[in-house]
Amino acid sequence: MPDPEMTAVLERQRQAFLTEGAPDIGMRRDRLARLRKATLAHRRDLARAISADFSHRSAHESDLLELMVVVQAIDYLQKNLRRFMRPQKRHVAPTYRAGRAWVEYQPKGIIGIMAPWNYPVSLVLIPLATALAAGNRAMLKPSELTQRTSALLRDMLAEAFPEDEVAVILGGPEVGAAFSRLPFDHLLFTGSTPVGRKVMQTASENLVPLTLELGGKSPAIIAPGQVNRRTMEGLTFGKLSNGGQTCVAPDYALVHRDDLDAFRAAYEETVRRFYPAGPTSPDYTAIINDRHFARLNGLLEDAKTKGAEIIPVGHRPDSAASRPQTIAPTLVLNAGDDCAVMQDEIFGPILPVRSYETMDEVIAFVNARPRPLALYYFGPRDAECGKLLAQTTSGNVCINATMMHVAQDDLPFGGIGPSGMGAYHGPEGFRAMSHAKGIYAQGRWNPARLLHAPFGRFAKLAARLNLR
Repeated sequence: MPDPEMTAVLERQRQAFLTEGAPDIGMRRDRLARLRKATLAHRRDLARAISADFSHRSAHESDLLELMVVVQAIDYLQKNLRRFMRPQKRHVAPTYRAGRAWVEYQPKGIIGIMAPWNYPVSLVLIPLATALAAGNRAMLKPSELTQRTSALLRDMLAEAFPEDEVAVILGGPEVGAAFSRLPFDHLLFTGSTPVGRKVMQTASENLVPLTLELGGKSPAIIAPGQVNRRTMEGLTFGKLSNGGQTCVAPDYALVHRDDLDAFRAAYEETVRRFYPAGPTSPDYTAIINDRHFARLNGLLEDAKTKGAEIIPVGHRPDSAASRPQTIAPTLVLNAGDDCAVMQDEIFGPILPVRSYETMDEVIAFVNARPRPLALYYFGPRDAECGKLLAQTTSGNVCINATMMHVAQDDLPFGGIGPSGMGAYHGPEGFRAMSHAKGIYAQGRWNPARLLHAPFGRFAKLAARLNLR
């Protein structure tokens, strides 16, 4: 059954949208400016709330991985808004040259945004900025697992926007399920693949178009001989940022057989440099809650019982036990396909490592599994790299770095198949939250009139010329 309170908010937004019409560029820029100002005004409060929700996360990590990318995204949309809104001229076939054709991008109306817990600010506010830039109003459902941050976002956005422009709905899974059933004009969901399937099913009841940002097991492929400082720093940054709780984190590494020992030693050394105080370092993020902490330990125990080698790395990995919900960076070697750590998205500081001998073997390994949200390659941009990119399909690719593709505002960001559907960065994001209305305007002279009934020689001539 639809929730009456949420339905009432949706109807107020829809009535306001219909009454006021599509906002002009000035109003859209004003809304984006309000969002930017509110984000910066609450920067410190947001960082404190996030850290409290995680039991520990560095304010620097929140600044860099959450707030900075939000501000960059808003600035990108402001800079490109006029270009995105401009009607696009389209080709007219010779038969219809007396007319003109173009596409206008108009707001869809009310956008629903369901956000996860792992980046509880950026994964709310970047979709919101995109929706506002496209001229929409929005209802947001942040995660219940980050209660302090979600409550702060509600208060912050209520200061900046009336409820008929932006509304925040708080609550647990039942509220989320009811939210996904609302008849939005578009729904963006970020989260796990299993929950994404349920959201897609419930949204189908109202034929609501979807953008699904899901996840999966994103591989990191290390080319032969490429275990070097640049490779290891890029891999470690992507794997351990936010305690590994990132949808585009490298989920497992494929390392050439001859480089395994060097890789193990280099990863250990890099982790020590990144976190000189070990897993109790102020820059090292804890696991979000006890349930996920237990799940990650269960993955390690399952792999160990099935013969994998479990190697905690970095300074004093045993000290992780002295801080709540903390797991030391850990390598898992020789994990078989039957291990859960090779089947489930990890979402933590655990890195399984598998060996390979040829690029064909790598390609077959990746293609035998669901298409990942991201694919990482460390090595020269040579024929082997080209072969890998041409013969695998993933959401996005990053070469000689991790996660940096997400920070490129002009690139679309999204998965394919089990890792997602659609995108919400770049011009693709603006268009996903807009309706592309095709328009044809007939000129004074209309040669197509010669093709009206009763049909004669012109109809026969047109068929002869066009049906060859």
